[in-house]
Amino acid sequence: MNAPPRTKDLRVGAPREEAVRITTLPNGLRVVTETIPQLATASLGVWIGAGTRHEKEGEQGLAHLLEHMAFKGTRRRSALDIVQEIEAVGGDLNAETSVERTSYYVRLLGEDVPLALDILSDILTEPAFDKAELRREKGVVLQEIGACEDTPDEVVFDMFMETAFAGAPIGRRILGTPKTVRAQSADSMRGFLERQYRGPEMVLAAAGAVNHDDIVEEASRRFASIGAQAVEAPVPGRYAGGDGRKVRKLEQAHMVLGFAGRSFHDPDHYAMHVFSNLLGGGMSSRLFQEIREKRGLCYEIYSFHQPFSDTGTFAVYGGTGEDKLGEFIPVMLDCLREAADKPTDEEVVRAKQQIKVSLLMGLESSARRAEQMARHVLAFGRVLPREEIVAAIDAITIDDVRRVAADMLASPPTVTAVGPVRKLMDPARIASHIGAAAPAGG
Repeated sequence: MNAPPRTKDLRVGAPREEAVRITTLPNGLRVVTETIPQLATASLGVWIGAGTRHEKEGEQGLAHLLEHMAFKGTRRRSALDIVQEIEAVGGDLNAETSVERTSYYVRLLGEDVPLALDILSDILTEPAFDKAELRREKGVVLQEIGACEDTPDEVVFDMFMETAFAGAPIGRRILGTPKTVRAQSADSMRGFLERQYRGPEMVLAAAGAVNHDDIVEEASRRFASIGAQAVEAPVPGRYAGGDGRKVRKLEQAHMVLGFAGRSFHDPDHYAMHVFSNLLGGGMSSRLFQEIREKRGLCYEIYSFHQPFSDTGTFAVYGGTGEDKLGEFIPVMLDCLREAADKPTDEEVVRAKQQIKVSLLMGLESSARRAEQMARHVLAFGRVLPREEIVAAIDAITIDDVRRVAADMLASPPTVTAVGPVRKLMDPARIASHIGAAAPAGG
């Protein structure tokens, strides 16, 4: 076995963070681990800072298709070999594509970590891209696109991103379109792999029954072929706002109303999360209590803040019957306006507590710990200590919440809707109702 490379080794924070170690390999790939002695299992994977927004024109859906094809055979293994080897030791192998990241991850016994690293490196460095497998997998993705089209509460979110970031790669559908998926080839996938899957944009994260030095030694050998060149920055995400709706014969009208949010590099993104939580983050939130509990206008309603590396979105989702739209929309807008103008100290305290507990409960899972470490290293170059995150949340004041809510409402709204939505008010009237900025062309 080759000797470990010369590396930079960092120990992060305290007290949990004393168990977190980061090593940067010569090609820029970072290995981050957290050893949890009481666990017998390990969660590990490779996270790549490449997703939908890194696709070029005509490549829509390529990042997602590549994620599928990684499991369809390598130079050494067939698709069946890959799953049988993992499942023979009781493990689970999966992957996920998002706007800015793609991840490949495994959970299994700590003693089988070398097998996981062998398979992960195999599918990422030597995928076969067999033509027959590619043809079949395109068919699978086309079925996935069809299933999404049959699910209105998924369609409306795809429409929201497309409308909010009109024409920009960040707003493209992760699955792509039937036309662009059919157009992909083994060459286009190899091109994307070589262009985007490079060491500086990759993190190998592991948590649980793992040994940092052993993983570094394995990774330095197995991932040595990955290039060290810098990756071209994606097209900036510029929130635009707008209107998009599809009239369909459905039982419910599904709607997303959104505004510009904050990047996760913006310190105010924590305050945006607090505002989102008190508005529509739980059963005690204003939207849930007023619209569902008091008026019975819907089954599901919630708000969320989605930060990206250079932008973000804030939005409210709700679904209701066509006959309820006339009451549903004004009440939702009144809740939004009043929450922005007059949040209470009690609401802010409760929202902060819910966010902190959710964070800490999530970290009780080794899979969530590995994911969080990888996301932090990709975004910030380090793992943020939980104490630092909790302190940032604790520091948020009611004035911070009012300020970020006012800034958010100063942006033009994005309105997307699917179903019996002919009676849905237009974006200009929505903006006027809550005193927001008028949408472009509105």
